[in-house]
Amino acid sequence: MTELRCRKTETLEGDKEEKERPDELQTTRVNTVDEEGEADDKQLKDEGGQEEDAQQKEDASNKNEPSVKRSNSSSTSWFLQRVVRVFFGCLAAVACGMLYAGYLSTYHDRKFWFSTRQDLEREITFQGGSGLYYYYYKHMLMASSFERGFYELMIDNRTVSGQTINAVERLSLYPELITSFIYRVTGSQDFVEPIYFYIGAVFGLQAVYVTALFVCSWVMSGTWVAGMLAVAWYVINRPDTTKVDHAIPLRDNWALPYFSCQVAALTGFLSNNISSATEMFCYLTMSATTFTFLLVWEHSHYVLFIQGLCLFLLDSFDLVPPRKMADIHKVYLSSLFLAYLFQFQNPSLLSSPLLSLLIGSVLARYFQQKMKMGPLVARVMKLFLHFHLVFTTGITFSYLVKKLIPVSESDFILKFLEVKFGLNTTTDFVTNFLLCQEIFQTPGQDLFLRLTQASVLPFYFLVLSVCLLSTLQTIYRRLSGQPMKTNLKLEDGRIGEQPEVIYHVFHTLLFGGLAMLFDGMKYLWTPYVCMFTAFGVCSPDLWMTVFKWLKLRSIHPVVLSLILSTAVPTIIGFSLWREYCPRVLAELSDLQEFYDPDTVELVSWIRTQAPVAAVFAGSPQLLGTVKLCSGLAVTSLPLYSDINLLRRSEDTYQVYAMRSAEDIYKILTSQKTNYVIIEESICNKLSLNKGCRIKDLLDISNGHVVYDKGEIYSFSKHGRFCHEIKMNYSPYTNYFTRVFWNRSYHVYKVNSVISFQY
Repeated sequence: MTELRCRKTETLEGDKEEKERPDELQTTRVNTVDEEGEADDKQLKDEGGQEEDAQQKEDASNKNEPSVKRSNSSSTSWFLQRVVRVFFGCLAAVACGMLYAGYLSTYHDRKFWFSTRQDLEREITFQGGSGLYYYYYKHMLMASSFERGFYELMIDNRTVSGQTINAVERLSLYPELITSFIYRVTGSQDFVEPIYFYIGAVFGLQAVYVTALFVCSWVMSGTWVAGMLAVAWYVINRPDTTKVDHAIPLRDNWALPYFSCQVAALTGFLSNNISSATEMFCYLTMSATTFTFLLVWEHSHYVLFIQGLCLFLLDSFDLVPPRKMADIHKVYLSSLFLAYLFQFQNPSLLSSPLLSLLIGSVLARYFQQKMKMGPLVARVMKLFLHFHLVFTTGITFSYLVKKLIPVSESDFILKFLEVKFGLNTTTDFVTNFLLCQEIFQTPGQDLFLRLTQASVLPFYFLVLSVCLLSTLQTIYRRLSGQPMKTNLKLEDGRIGEQPEVIYHVFHTLLFGGLAMLFDGMKYLWTPYVCMFTAFGVCSPDLWMTVFKWLKLRSIHPVVLSLILSTAVPTIIGFSLWREYCPRVLAELSDLQEFYDPDTVELVSWIRTQAPVAAVFAGSPQLLGTVKLCSGLAVTSLPLYSDINLLRRSEDTYQVYAMRSAEDIYKILTSQKTNYVIIEESICNKLSLNKGCRIKDLLDISNGHVVYDKGEIYSFSKHGRFCHEIKMNYSPYTNYFTRVFWNRSYHVYKVNSVISFQY
């Protein structure tokens, strides 16, 4: 017993030592036996515990199995519903685009009797000098090969008399190059005429335009009903949304569809609730469309500058992640670089305000890395400093570039804006001529009346007011240091915390402000008014934001917002269908008469009687038609973005001024002119706004005006040339010989040898 107690004591001490030093071996027999017993007991307990755990897990799995099945089935049904919704939305978007393209084609054929005309009469329907672009499309098709035609356009000496120009760079002819290449490669000459292929390409882009507006409104509102409403408003307000009705080949009609796709891709890219794959798709689409937009329109970088200002405000107020802004800057810079190369090192892109804004923004962000930190007052002060740094750096960069690479248009644009805003006055013909163009004048009340009658403007102001107030609340919260919610719910009622909505608020405000100054800017503003308004009335988030402000409690705000987001667009759509559908169908059924026999007679005479090497002078719009239909050289082109061509047009317009026959002869011979065309519509134009007639602008520029009691009177020792030359007496007959005339046009040959007959 004693021995056993002693061993037991040793065993206990050994157990203590074993606990303290588990790596040492215990040799005591009793300790070994005890360990084996304890191990057996522990093993039994472990086995029992494992059996109990397994039983519990089995019971739990049996209980959770129905819930897992239910969750799997619910997720599957949700996925199927989403697929079906996306499928029908895409189907509706494509259907809207195709129907609109078909509508444009039918309307165009009814308006001009296009299918029954001869080729010459079809080409004359390209109004406003826009037919010049179609001439180069024909030239590319008539060339022996695509490469040969492209080379001839790069060294074109048969367009402007006495000049060799790169027509691709000067006129932005990439749309014609691409269209002619596709026409050749696809073998379309076997089953479609070239002119139908050309206008079909433009109408197809218009289909892409409305489809992009559809998708943009759909992405923002979450329902494709908004897209259909946006397209309906766009078509109803067609005179204020597009110029495709009367001038198909214009650069605007080629470029703006790409800009619409870029805006739709940017909207998706700015959204918070998208997957990484969708974000990458939006990024690639945005990159491709931005580059194409820069490539096909010479004024595109100004439009992107306004868009860049919107994004700059988003970044300054910390409303979008810095990573996304860095990606957008990469898109802009890479697109500008590629466009600079493809446009033969165009210096206007280096001095563009878009590049200056990007340079200033990048440098300011580098120097102000802690701008978005600190209390409210400190952040506001940093924000003002940020604005100062960005614009100062951008202006300095632009000034240095213009000093290193002189750009003649830049100084003229500044002078033009000074006169436009009343900061200066001028007698310069070109400046006053541009100010008298409709696109540069202030829009009239008719624009707002048409938008109001179509019910766009009232709902637009409602949607803009709600989104703008919510955006201002979000900006205040961000400047106060509060974070933005990335996963917003309908119950939150914060539509102004969605980055894509904030962007479109800035977008419509900036472009709307420009549209109030220049009537031509309405084509960049009105389409997005239709899209933005359709998104607002169809968005439950907008109605929920209003109800949260009103603190509505009598009816559940979520339910009411869902009801209104469905009921309001339904009522609007029904009223639009009832009022405007008969009008649209009537436009397609009416046969309109567009025929210009005098112009057809003039062009026919030029094609048959004028020498191949002849050079014609006249108004730029008419010269565009002459170039299209005859291919002969002209003294000027209908291109208002080229200051040198505008100066040549001023010289040609002197035939409507009070100048002597000798002065006009010297001007025309300096441009190597063989024939001059005088238009009755310009020479005898009657207008209430006398200051904008061509002859009035010339009199002001030449100093041939007298002001008396607020009235303008023309005075000169010479009579008006376009009137005097018709009298057919000396000295006019010494310099010019009439060779053709009809009711609208008089064509005079510039005598190479002066004959003095009295």
